[in-house]
Amino acid sequence: MCGIIGVLGDHEVAPLLVESLKRLEYRGYDSAGIATVNHGRLDRRRAVGKLVNLSDLLVHEPLAGKAGIGHIRWATHGAATTVNAHPHRSGPVAVVHNGIIENYRELRTDLAAAGLQPETQTDSETVALLTRMYMDQGLEPREAAVAALKKLDGAFALLWLFDGEEDLMIAARKGSPLAIGHGTGEMFAGSDAIALAPLTDRITYLEEGDYAVITRAGAEIFDAEGRRANRDELRIDLGATQIEKGGYKHFMAKEIAQQPAVLGDALRHYLTEDGLNLPAELDFSNISRLTLVACGTAFYACAIAKYWFESIARLPVEIDVASEFRYREPPLPGDSYAIFVSQSGETADTLAALRYCHEKVAKTVAVVNVPTSSIARESDVALPILAGVEVGVASTKAFTCQLLVLAALALKAGHDRGHLSAAELARHMDDLRALPGLMNAALGISEQIEKLAERLAEAQDILFLGRGAMYPLALEGALKLKEISYIHAEGYASGELKHGPIALIDRMVPVIVMAPHDRLFDKSVSNMQEVMARHGQVLLVSDAKGLEAAAEGTWATLRMPEVSELFAPILYALPAQLLAYHTAVAKGTDVDQPRNLAKSVTVE
Repeated sequence: MCGIIGVLGDHEVAPLLVESLKRLEYRGYDSAGIATVNHGRLDRRRAVGKLVNLSDLLVHEPLAGKAGIGHIRWATHGAATTVNAHPHRSGPVAVVHNGIIENYRELRTDLAAAGLQPETQTDSETVALLTRMYMDQGLEPREAAVAALKKLDGAFALLWLFDGEEDLMIAARKGSPLAIGHGTGEMFAGSDAIALAPLTDRITYLEEGDYAVITRAGAEIFDAEGRRANRDELRIDLGATQIEKGGYKHFMAKEIAQQPAVLGDALRHYLTEDGLNLPAELDFSNISRLTLVACGTAFYACAIAKYWFESIARLPVEIDVASEFRYREPPLPGDSYAIFVSQSGETADTLAALRYCHEKVAKTVAVVNVPTSSIARESDVALPILAGVEVGVASTKAFTCQLLVLAALALKAGHDRGHLSAAELARHMDDLRALPGLMNAALGISEQIEKLAERLAEAQDILFLGRGAMYPLALEGALKLKEISYIHAEGYASGELKHGPIALIDRMVPVIVMAPHDRLFDKSVSNMQEVMARHGQVLLVSDAKGLEAAAEGTWATLRMPEVSELFAPILYALPAQLLAYHTAVAKGTDVDQPRNLAKSVTVE
């Protein structure tokens, strides 16, 4: 959440800042602003709402200068107003901040004693005020920023700009990602490589606790102890940072349609003719337990994977929401693995859970979409999901690619532990390889779903039901619908229906049943009949055998290709996503940037 960009350039930076901020829109935001230094004078422009409002403001009130910082804000402390928008300024200091300053109230007491009062409701302004206080005491800009850093508790990525300093920018990170970009006679800083891609392909990622003194000649980086630090300069693949819609109306539609291709890429990476391509150091033979930790959609991927690890490898699995795990401080066997799943690789709660597990388990494993992310770098083993850039806030292709990598790990665990013969492993691998083709076929139901969505868009409540590994998928389907259509939706294990949720059933509540024709199908049908007996409007999602057996009496059906029972959740993710997408379009909501949500949640 929130996006940061900074430029010490050779040209006017306002257009560059706005263009880079556009590339960060996927992170979610509700206000935007930039600040520049021009002929030694610091100035800023801010606007509430989409970036177009800031662009309009800059037409009427241009902002010149070749040094600047920019920010898109997702409101936490204080409402989305112009006053609360970044950059925050106090006298000669302007600051942009991603994260949370946890001790800002205590710091405000010290600032008040120095005669400095906040103008905003934000925690972020405290950084600018604190830096100004030290400058008022005679410290140079760099010294003042470092002194302020030492006072801050919480998580942050920060950029400072100063009045009278056209060749100076200070950057710092703790708990939130920040990267430095290298140019020729120019330097840049940003939340991620996507923001910096139009400006440079040479990137240095700051590590935890680092700060950097940036001029056009380069960057001096210091660690948390204030010692000079050498951080690697990386070349990024600019093609991997492309975020065009490619002819689709929404990024989410594009990313749903990309799933056969990206899943194929991941399959080719992890499944070879010789077997599974996974690190040899991951040996599940003598592991007593797995702990899977994630948030949101990634958590539901873990919930599905629990079924796989326990059924294929007979390996006990505990799954936990990262925000609960980190405070529960669970005991962890030394002969266990902990797996952390995150699209961005920067999810704050998941990162904190990973740090808790260091030295408590045999290995920590990251399943992430960004190989250079904090979670990837801080894990013993990092497994990229190879989904490519995902812009839509509601995760789609990252979810199915996470499932693919977790499925590959489950197969390895089963083989390592002697529960899968070579022939069984080969059969399961063939079932996985069939998925891209099945997904292509399943995408054909999109037009049918578009018609059904007109009815779903009128509902106030929708239920999703599933059994076995389809139960977590029901939870994921409900989450998708809530995220982008704002319709209240809940997912339930079908067998739990009679233990309470059935009280909600009436003619006005659509019930979406995810039920491939598997060993639990008859049980699902029984639960479905209970719904229809109470006039519930059932949408049955199944294969040809399932529809032939149970379509009678339903409101509507969606026919899916036949798929292996084990990996059906990967294929059935498609109708769950398409139902959410088309319902949101029918309602006219903001599909790619739903209200109140951010793509990368880097604060608690």
